[in-house]
Amino acid sequence: MSYGERLMTMVRAAGADRAGITTAEPLTRARQAIEARIASGMADGMQFTFRNPQRSTTPTMSVPGAKSILVAARSYYVDERTMGDPDANVPARVARYAWRNHYEPLRDSLRVAATQLKRDGYRATVFADDNSIVDREVAYRAGLGWYGKNANLLLEGLGSWFVLGCVVTTAELTPTHRNVEDACGTCRRCIDSCPTGAIVSPGVVDARRCLAWLIQKPGVFDPAFRDALGTRIYGCDDCQEVCPPTRRGAIESDGGDLSTRNVVDALEILTAPDAEVLEICDEWYVADRNPRWVRRNALVIVGNSNMGETEEVALVLSKYIHGDDALLREHAQWAARKLGRLDLLT
Repeated sequence: MSYGERLMTMVRAAGADRAGITTAEPLTRARQAIEARIASGMADGMQFTFRNPQRSTTPTMSVPGAKSILVAARSYYVDERTMGDPDANVPARVARYAWRNHYEPLRDSLRVAATQLKRDGYRATVFADDNSIVDREVAYRAGLGWYGKNANLLLEGLGSWFVLGCVVTTAELTPTHRNVEDACGTCRRCIDSCPTGAIVSPGVVDARRCLAWLIQKPGVFDPAFRDALGTRIYGCDDCQEVCPPTRRGAIESDGGDLSTRNVVDALEILTAPDAEVLEICDEWYVADRNPRWVRRNALVIVGNSNMGETEEVALVLSKYIHGDDALLREHAQWAARKLGRLDLLT
């Protein structure tokens, strides 16, 4: 067993489901794709790995002298049928990857390899859910899977319910790269099932139409997509839910902290103090950690809830309709009109 194979075995034993190795050469293909999205306007101001494409696609900028990258994947799939019924006045759905913190167990797995590398005299840095590196491209180059038409990386035989992370190191490890066959074929279920038509061509997602991004984007929630938001408060799983390889290959997350939460209460978000709102969405990305954007989304969800006759909903909408925040007032007015509660607008 080679040094790299021993490291991968350690990472899998520590909780990762798949692991691979590639070189630390620039991720040229990913950089070209990112720059093309930015130039076309489809990035729509997204940050993360789009903030500095040169940095996020040049591993040696994060770890000088890096020669190799060990990448790992960990399942975040939990069968919704195993979860209890949520006690929420206005249920607001959370995307599966955000039901609980899956990145920390993955980091723990990667730290096992990083610790060993450091003991052996190499530099090694763990990256997971980090804007310093495009880990999907690293995983693709290491031969873990292929890019689906929804732009997610699909692991061979398992699908896309996985978080990814890596260790960038100065050690020279033998790459595991092999060509993984694109198993999508003629299937276009993800494209046809996207509620806003955000997958504009195979592998190309227009962020200006993607609910997962619009939920995070600060400012006014585009009225053209408010109906499509439905009751989603964070993320959107539709393109993965319908994907045949992902449906067939889903493996249950191996446990850990089972304080899993797939639904929150939109009314609680609209009535709780700022600190409590941020606690509810502690693991989510919220622009500037400003609860205003979460409340904006909650107001759209209330408008889509068909619960306009309840006293609790009427009181909350009235509060925001007559409140000082012009942006939230407009979303509350939209919700009232959507629910047929024109009486609340007077």
